Amino acid sequence: MLRVRPVHFTSRLDGWEGLLTSLGMVKTVDEPTWREFDAGSGRLALHFVEQGAGEDGTTSFGVEVGDLQEFARRTKEAGEADGGTTAEIIDADHGPSCRVTAPDGFSFLADPATRAADGSWVGSAEADPGLAVVVVWFSEDAVAAARTLRDVGAVARPYPGSSDPDNAESEAFTAKNGGILMVGAVTGPGRAGMGFEYAGDLHALRERLSEAGHEVRVSEEAGIPTLHVASPDAAGTSARPPLWISAAPATG
Repeated sequence: MLRVRPVHFTSRLDGWEGLLTSLGMVKTVDEPTWREFDAGSGRLALHFVEQGAGEDGTTSFGVEVGDLQEFARRTKEAGEADGGTTAEIIDADHGPSCRVTAPDGFSFLADPATRAADGSWVGSAEADPGLAVVVVWFSEDAVAAARTLRDVGAVARPYPGSSDPDNAESEAFTAKNGGILMVGAVTGPGRAGMGFEYAGDLHALRERLSEAGHEVRVSEEAGIPTLHVASPDAAGTSARPPLWISAAPATG
């Protein structure tokens, strides 16, 4: 079991909840400092921090897994085979977790997932089925980062427009139980980001967001139509980059 679930730190929980609800996500956890939302594919958590805190407006790369011990064992074995990724069970602030560490030192947590009422790993049936959560790993060594994603069980998916399936910079990955993982090449320390992919009518989604009062613009990136929505973290300024929602690539 593997599902994408990044954590976004923000001092504006209500603003983010309004935007995520407009996107078609469904709130499944509602606590004073922690909220979780299901998309049709993948999940996103919001963690409250005080305004002005260093983490405010940042995203932490993260996934959910079914069995921590088994996930750690498989990831460790895969890492030993290709000479890089490590995995260890730890006691995090929120409970048992598995810390995955890449060869460049970048690490992220795999937390235990909660089964649905019917015993399955499915998310909320009320979420927009066309919306998928995308978590991005920005790394100086994109090839090694992609190898680590394979080690944790993500499945490579050629990125639109790519003619080289082994080029990590033009590759995305899918998680078996929902969500998309991507690698981006950058200079400097590894970091995480997030966005969304939409397999439905992007124009209708734009109208829905606009009607809900969100500022939206449209562009094309690498030939892919993409919506850019003002981030609740920006609070009316350009201090934070917009949230992006790209059209899902055609299949078949």
